[in-house]
Amino acid sequence: MTSLKSQDVLALGFMTFALFVGAGNIIFPPIVGLQAGPHVWLAALGFLITAVGLPVITLVALAKVGGAMDALSTPIGRAAGVLLGVVCYLAVGPLFATPRTATVSFEVGLAPLTGESPLALFAYSLVYFAIVLGVSLYPGRLLDTVGRVLGPMKILALLILGGTAFVLTPDGVGSATAAYQAAPFSQGFINGYLTMDTLGALVFGIVIVNAIRSRGVTSPQMITRYAIIAGLIAGVGLALVYISLFRLGAGSHSIAEGATNGAAVLHAYVQHTFGGLGSVFLAVLISLACLVTAVGLTCACAEYFSRLVPLSYRSLVIILAAFSLLVSNLGLTKLIQISVPVLTAIYPPCIVLIALSFCWGLWHAAARVVGPVMVVATLFGIVDGLKAADLDGWLPSWLTSLPLAEQGLAWLLPSAVMLALASGYDWWRGKAQQALA
Repeated sequence: MTSLKSQDVLALGFMTFALFVGAGNIIFPPIVGLQAGPHVWLAALGFLITAVGLPVITLVALAKVGGAMDALSTPIGRAAGVLLGVVCYLAVGPLFATPRTATVSFEVGLAPLTGESPLALFAYSLVYFAIVLGVSLYPGRLLDTVGRVLGPMKILALLILGGTAFVLTPDGVGSATAAYQAAPFSQGFINGYLTMDTLGALVFGIVIVNAIRSRGVTSPQMITRYAIIAGLIAGVGLALVYISLFRLGAGSHSIAEGATNGAAVLHAYVQHTFGGLGSVFLAVLISLACLVTAVGLTCACAEYFSRLVPLSYRSLVIILAAFSLLVSNLGLTKLIQISVPVLTAIYPPCIVLIALSFCWGLWHAAARVVGPVMVVATLFGIVDGLKAADLDGWLPSWLTSLPLAEQGLAWLLPSAVMLALASGYDWWRGKAQQALA
């Protein structure tokens, strides 16, 4: 087969959408909507850039180079590319994102029904990762298991929740918090990081490409085309989910006043809207959302690390599932406390790498530009990460007072300056080499 049937293309799009939408995608927009109040749509615009726009662009960039992250990182050299890849895969894999899918689905979906206890969390996570393990061992069947079964089930549940957000949302938009009054767009932009969708796209790229290849498509051009279509389908779906959840959060002031996280907003909303069935519905929705994402992350990480270490894909799936099981039992609060500063630090170089991948043809040597800009983005991203972790007390005051530092975007201006300088140097070196030739 050299091309996909229409139903396979739709299944691929559903699979891509389902891989992205985890519990984080469902619990962060409501709290942004609640806290942004009348500024909700400006905050939503910033959120959609990092939580929808960047992931779709990442999929397109990866599809152009065959789906593998190491091909995307060619300009910075193999060693730096492998280091970046390992950091990203560990962050969205067994260290943070995969365990978080279990803890969030438990605490948001089942804890209200079963009560919170270490034993209940362990029992739930044991069953949860047993299912993840069983599905992940057969990656060639992802288009069938996720695209045709789990994906549509997840989409149906999200349609019910999203539809009621527009039809049955209580009235009562409250006032914005101080942070959203001062800078709603940048607050939304930074909160989009927490979905981890851009890092997830770097990881899922190879899963999506392999799913296309599993249907017999071998042409690089066709693979790129189908990956772009899948990314667009997923992007539209994500945007619709987020918009409905922003409205849900913004209109839930009267029933969720004082809520400190999106889980509390959602719980209050489903209880108000669906009554006694609310908790059951939320449990099913969150569990489906998290389970599909966990499968995708496990498959992608096993695929990546099987090329770096002398272990088979199946062995790595077992190891990753077991390790994620252990980490998930640390609890959601500790995972979030650790992950937020790390994400703040590693997002900037990843954004730079993705954005500049579309500009390689503009320079004589892409390495002269991409490498220096990523170094600057990494250094200032670490500064933002230290601030997020409240560990910036020993840093010089000028470093923590840069433009946009209060918005967590201190890396942006220095990276732009380095881009201009490096591009100028590349132009000069190119002219000099042409003159010598």
